[in-house]
Amino acid sequence: MSARTPPPTTRGVHHALGVLASGTGTILEAIVAAGLPVAVVVVDRPCGAEKRAADAGVAVEVVERRDYSPSFDRAAYTSEVVGVLGRHEVTTVAMAGFGTVLAPAFFAAFPRRVLNTHPALLPAFRGWHAVGDALAAGVTVTGCTVHLATEAVDEGRILAQRPVEVFPADDEAALHERIKSVERALYPDTIRRFMDGQFS
Repeated sequence: MSARTPPPTTRGVHHALGVLASGTGTILEAIVAAGLPVAVVVVDRPCGAEKRAADAGVAVEVVERRDYSPSFDRAAYTSEVVGVLGRHEVTTVAMAGFGTVLAPAFFAAFPRRVLNTHPALLPAFRGWHAVGDALAAGVTVTGCTVHLATEAVDEGRILAQRPVEVFPADDEAALHERIKSVERALYPDTIRRFMDGQFS
């Protein structure tokens, strides 16, 4: 089998990856560079990921979140995101630093087909401040986790993990950048293996 021949599990199967992003887009860039079949990038605000996708010739859809109040209609926003992904015939979704928590309907639309990367060794240090929390706890090793995303934040089946050493001189920015350098290799590889059916 040549390097360009897809494994038997992917023959005749439509694969289209949707990426949800809100930040600088470095993880998105790694996903695109890995040659994964990115059909669309969805962003919830103007951000670096939008430009990186456009520069790579990947379709970009801005589903802008304008309401950050307690009355935010999460269900309506989620429906809009799901609709965009559906129009692009997305089969698998990769979260890449998406800043809006989506409603349960999103996970119902893509059951066990949403992946996320988290900058800690789950189940340790869940939540938005994982890197800072690891430093505050004084651990000597943290890392990153790729897992199936669920309605519960940072829950779901763990697919891959890789440790990252914490150095005594680390601040949050330095440690987070080192974790991201690992994520940029681990996440695309895990997405590819997931889409190839290597996780039963």
